[in-house]
Amino acid sequence: MTPATLSDPVGVLKGFASLRRLAGTYPAGHPMITRKVQELDETIQRYLERSPTLRVEVIHGKVFLDGASFDSDEPGNAQVIHDLSELGVDSLHIHAGVEPEELLRVAEFLWQFKEGPVSSPIADQLLQRGVRHVSIGSLVPLDTRWRAEQWPDAPVGPLDPAYAESLRRTQDTFDAVASGEPLKPVTIRDLVKLLVHEVARSNAALAQILAVKQYENLTYCHSVNVAILSLLIARQLALDEATTGAVVEVALLHDIGKTRVPLGVLKKPGTLNKRERKLMEAHTVLGAEILAQVDGLHPLAPTVALEHHRAVVGTGYPDLGDGVVPHPLSQIVSVADVYEAITGARSYQAPMLPEHACLVLARLAGAKLNTAIVKAFVNAVTFFPLGSMVRTNHGEVGVVVRTNRADPLHPVITVTGADLSPSSGEIDTSARTATGEYERHIVETLMPPAHQQEGAAGQQ
Repeated sequence: MTPATLSDPVGVLKGFASLRRLAGTYPAGHPMITRKVQELDETIQRYLERSPTLRVEVIHGKVFLDGASFDSDEPGNAQVIHDLSELGVDSLHIHAGVEPEELLRVAEFLWQFKEGPVSSPIADQLLQRGVRHVSIGSLVPLDTRWRAEQWPDAPVGPLDPAYAESLRRTQDTFDAVASGEPLKPVTIRDLVKLLVHEVARSNAALAQILAVKQYENLTYCHSVNVAILSLLIARQLALDEATTGAVVEVALLHDIGKTRVPLGVLKKPGTLNKRERKLMEAHTVLGAEILAQVDGLHPLAPTVALEHHRAVVGTGYPDLGDGVVPHPLSQIVSVADVYEAITGARSYQAPMLPEHACLVLARLAGAKLNTAIVKAFVNAVTFFPLGSMVRTNHGEVGVVVRTNRADPLHPVITVTGADLSPSSGEIDTSARTATGEYERHIVETLMPPAHQQEGAAGQQ
């Protein structure tokens, strides 16, 4: 690595990979470790003189530096990228103020992945090691990642009635297709009407869809959630009614190809091998084939099923040729798909909070995702609708009484007592400490009683 410039961002990844191996091989304080830490720190600090944050991401094997793609054929680069991706690491953000000791702690932490995933969220693990200026994570959807444990397949607990009905109908439809029965367009049209006219108008349903999900949202749950999120984007973009209905339909069917993927692969509790990953990625082609054979569906349904894992820069799977950009409807579904995947359960870290998921979308904007659509999604989403019951990181339970247009992830709440009556006045969760950090954030959305759902719906 050359400390004068960061002409090769892969060099930073190489530096961490090398330091990781050294930290796992030699005792602390070994001269080789010290020298490698110094080299890596010099490279990073030179870059941070020009920018407050160094962002390196790997998306489908391609390296991005601050959102700009970078091509390098230098020997060994492909292996480094592959090794880190196998660890579940394809996002590395380093902020100004980082100390050499933090770089070493990150490398030591990565060495732990040799024995398997950590037992608590990555961010918490790093903070416990004194790492405050480096974040690592994964950006790709769940379906091509390894999973080390099983989560419930569907939401547990009471659900909004319309949302529950949409899940039931979608499961029946997908199960029928998996059994070899033909897909019925009239069933899909009825489902689209239910989603547009009932589910999307329910504050309780939106809260359950937008919040973190303590279940592994396989196929039918995921498809309903992506359809609703795509609907919110379409409305924010002011698309006409016919196009909005089309967006909901194609989003609902985008993963229909997974009905042709063996259940053992979909739910495998370990690393997907090369063959299994190919089977998983084939759901895009399989979905397009299924939908192309059905008369009466929107003509773009096969296209979106085929393209929803394609990036706006023309990469991704399936390989359709260099520079082939997905259709705008596919780009809408891609944004909803990524958000839905990363706020659901994953093996190597807890489901992301909505605010963290939005940061991931922002990092992917311009590289994998359409920037304008990402902005539309963030602007469209009222993460915590009026009347939503929520829990803060302080353990407080409250009801959302006002949304914050400038900061939709941090509403104003009224803390409640056991009988749901106000107990300690209003709290603005957007308030910050002297260091600029949020004093509170929402960690969970709770199911409100039926009478509260009705009251919230009446405020729309």
